[in-house]
Amino acid sequence: MEDVLVKATADGVRIYALCTTKLVREAAKKHGCSHLASAALGRAMNGALLLAATMKDNERITLRLKGDGPLGEVVADAEGNSVRGYVENPDAFLPLKDGKLNVGGGIGAGNIIVTRYLQNAEPFTGYCELQDGEIASDLTKYLYVSEQTPTSVALGVLVDKEGEVTASGGFFIQAMPGCADEVLEKLENNVNLMPYVTQLLEIGYTPEKMIQIIGRGLDVDIKESEPVQFKCRCSRERILAALGGLDKKSLEELSQDKVTEAHCEFCNSTYEFTQEEITKLLEEKKHQELLNAATAHVAD
Repeated sequence: MEDVLVKATADGVRIYALCTTKLVREAAKKHGCSHLASAALGRAMNGALLLAATMKDNERITLRLKGDGPLGEVVADAEGNSVRGYVENPDAFLPLKDGKLNVGGGIGAGNIIVTRYLQNAEPFTGYCELQDGEIASDLTKYLYVSEQTPTSVALGVLVDKEGEVTASGGFFIQAMPGCADEVLEKLENNVNLMPYVTQLLEIGYTPEKMIQIIGRGLDVDIKESEPVQFKCRCSRERILAALGGLDKKSLEELSQDKVTEAHCEFCNSTYEFTQEEITKLLEEKKHQELLNAATAHVAD
């Protein structure tokens, strides 16, 4: 099954569903994740993609789960149909809990922090205490407490005994203004009778089919379907430009090394820059400072 996100409405409710098995598998391999870390990272990336789907083009969202568990911080960043993320301690391990990966114990107690990067506006950050560290319930609580948006979120990642991600996805239900109470009751009943997301994906249910099950008995209107992917925005050029933004003292220190390495946490890529490249950045910095001083002198 292809990785895809499907958007629909049903009698005054937004319903989004997605399959992300391939992209979560790719991310888990890039980061060398344990079974536990794969599940946590996948759920976070699924949640970030579903939230990003509610935003305008070129707006992005960053989801951070900061708990005191062995996983450390879990971060996912989504823009449009692309997502990236990382786990602070990707080799973290805990025994199974009730036969399932103990993601809640892996994250522990702490906060969920959501930052929305909006067009032509300052970023908006909200947070609240984690509900249980299971991520879906934490997002549901955050949207209700911090953004006053009644929402139901379900996220799932299935990892086999060898550590391979075999199913990943989720869904998101959000009432729009004026939605009737009986519609919400119908949706609640439908969701309570549904198998887990990963069980549906395992037997071949597409996100569109999941939406039909969620909205059974309602007038479901599938709006659009789009592919989703694991994609990092980092590049050698962008990181070199970021290094150029360092102060002169920092560049002077880096210029003493034959090779400068820069690591991207989101995709686990490492970039190398030669001593000559750093020296060039330093010379450009000195030149700019001389220009600024000359301009200030003329202005005086």
